Amino acid sequence: MSTPLVVNHPIVADKVRQLRDSATSNADFLRLAREISRFVAYEAFRDTPTAPTTVDTPVVTGAPAVKIDAEYVIVPILRAGLGMSPAVQEVLPHTRVCLVGLRRNETTLRPDVYLDGLPDSLVGAHVVICDPMLATGGSLDMVLSMLAARGATDTTVLCLIAARPGIEFVLARHPDVRIVAAALDEELTDSGYITPGLGDAGDRLFGPPVR
Repeated sequence: MSTPLVVNHPIVADKVRQLRDSATSNADFLRLAREISRFVAYEAFRDTPTAPTTVDTPVVTGAPAVKIDAEYVIVPILRAGLGMSPAVQEVLPHTRVCLVGLRRNETTLRPDVYLDGLPDSLVGAHVVICDPMLATGGSLDMVLSMLAARGATDTTVLCLIAARPGIEFVLARHPDVRIVAAALDEELTDSGYITPGLGDAGDRLFGPPVR
């Protein structure tokens, strides 16, 4: 079973504090989410394989360098995942984005898929899930199962905040998945919200949905 990675950096911790603050505006929340996502992605892909190459600088021709050849399939879980994915695209040099949309079924209390933008085969793909809030783990479990059904075996989950119960639930079902978060909260409320958390990430990023 993989071990979740929590980014340990004072700049990230300060930005998480601002992200949690109920007084933070939607615009500032979006900016902070993208800044934190960039830090999380840096840590998540610290050991990304590189290949040797050369580069011509203004001073010398053929200076030794390295490059990243791998392509990453970025999967934002709608709608809150869209607050993270642009920053992750800025960090990784070769990406494509495939959207997955889930909504809560009020009868079963399980997520239902309303958008499946995944390719038919993900064999050999490097998959990156953007899921800002890992709470109970139900939505993430469904997406990971969708990925596994299409052959994905190399998946990294990027979160702003993760709750320990959700991490334990997900890793019990998907032990090889890597989870990287900016902060770890220990508990969930009775209604399944991360506490202290930051509220509904989608609403705080983009405003409440129009009914």
